[in-house]
Amino acid sequence: MDDTMFEVAELGRKVSKEEFDEALPALRSGLLEAQFALKTQKTAVIVIISGADCAGKGEFVHRLNEWLDPRGVDTHAFRQSSDEERARPKFWRFWRALPARGRIGIFFGSWYSEPLVQRVYREIKPSQLDGELDRIAFFENMLADDGALIIKLWFHLSKKEQARRLKHLQRDPHTRHRVRPADRKNLKLYGRFINTSERVIRRTDSAQCPWHLIEATDRRYRELAAGRIILESLQARLKDGGAGKGQAAAAEPTVQRARSKSGESILDHVNLSQKLTGRQYREGLEEYQGRLTRLTWEANAREISTVAVFEGWDAAGKGSAIRRVTAAIDPRLYRIIPIAAPTDEERAHHYFWRFWRHLPQAGHVAIFDRSWYGRVLVERVEKFAAANEWKRAYLEINDFEEQLAARDIAVAKFWVHISKAEQLRRFKERQDIEFKRYKITDEDWRNRKKWDAYKEAINDMVAHTSTEFAPWTVVPGNDKHFARVHILKTLCEALERLL
Repeated sequence: MDDTMFEVAELGRKVSKEEFDEALPALRSGLLEAQFALKTQKTAVIVIISGADCAGKGEFVHRLNEWLDPRGVDTHAFRQSSDEERARPKFWRFWRALPARGRIGIFFGSWYSEPLVQRVYREIKPSQLDGELDRIAFFENMLADDGALIIKLWFHLSKKEQARRLKHLQRDPHTRHRVRPADRKNLKLYGRFINTSERVIRRTDSAQCPWHLIEATDRRYRELAAGRIILESLQARLKDGGAGKGQAAAAEPTVQRARSKSGESILDHVNLSQKLTGRQYREGLEEYQGRLTRLTWEANAREISTVAVFEGWDAAGKGSAIRRVTAAIDPRLYRIIPIAAPTDEERAHHYFWRFWRHLPQAGHVAIFDRSWYGRVLVERVEKFAAANEWKRAYLEINDFEEQLAARDIAVAKFWVHISKAEQLRRFKERQDIEFKRYKITDEDWRNRKKWDAYKEAINDMVAHTSTEFAPWTVVPGNDKHFARVHILKTLCEALERLL
């Protein structure tokens, strides 16, 4: 065999029944103790079970569920994508399944399965596989930076042993149903699987998310080895304090300021004097709302989705702009997602979890009234997020939006900009008019005092996340009529480009 990585895993390791029975009680009690300890420390644990056909992956998943307290374990078996899953970016199905902090998620099949099989069957090129693996590595490191513990187990069998097991299963009428036509076909392509698997492991093996290669020929050795790796990983995290924040802090990214020498920001170059007359506004509203109505129905027929993001200063007119957008879309086709402070359930997951779960079904429109950009705006300015958290969020945001664009989802992002003087005028108006008084809060006045800090954060946000696949539109908002028509026109153009 030429592949040295897998030669190492073919040493004929075995464990006797006596050794197994003697070691098992301590292993099981250790796993339970570590599971309960990590639950109190709010650490999310992801166990990935991958490897060769017939290597006992399913048996080990059963065993792990026996050894752990099932009340704290979620097991997910990923096979072919459903229609609902295919209508969204690939990672949507995995984000929904991620365990909350304090829980263990067992992933039987994972984000590795599809690209590996696609490359073995020559459905994708080596460069495409590498692109998929780079995205996987980024995804895993993002979760690890957030404190998740990722344990990756690869069960290996030699070709001879795999053939023997398939033959044994086929011969027994009670197990014959477990042998799929794909299993026999995969055996014929064993060499390709080995070479591709080595590439997968090599490109996604990292200090934060290492692979563990396990010889799976002997059942007792396989179960003890895998169980001990999981136990040692849990104990190491407990020793490290449970959060795994040391690595994240050490890897803090550097943010280059996109600002001129005079200290001007992107917002300083927005022409806020732009206005529409009453007639221009009525004509523009009629034209672009009519276009948007037609475009959203056409997009629905072609299963093209839209994600519209609305950010802006307090009192900038985001709500009224959204109302003009939704007035043009059939209520069956859109959903508004208002983003406020995260709930307890949302705080128990990675920051992006709550946004992935709201992505629209094929052909529909999701309108985010505030969004994932809170991490680099309010959470940065108010120090709800540590510096290393909001700085790495730029890369995380770009990766997320690139996945949306790759799935042919139109992404439109609006920052509604107004002057500081105009904001003050609108604040006072809200105080004076009774039916608008609910819109003004003490928090609005507190935020206003941090105008310069928010302005700096907005500048960095636009500079780092305005991309060719998801550009920012900075909307002059001092005149609400101009802002509304400008937003409608931009949304129409974004949909027209995809259609």
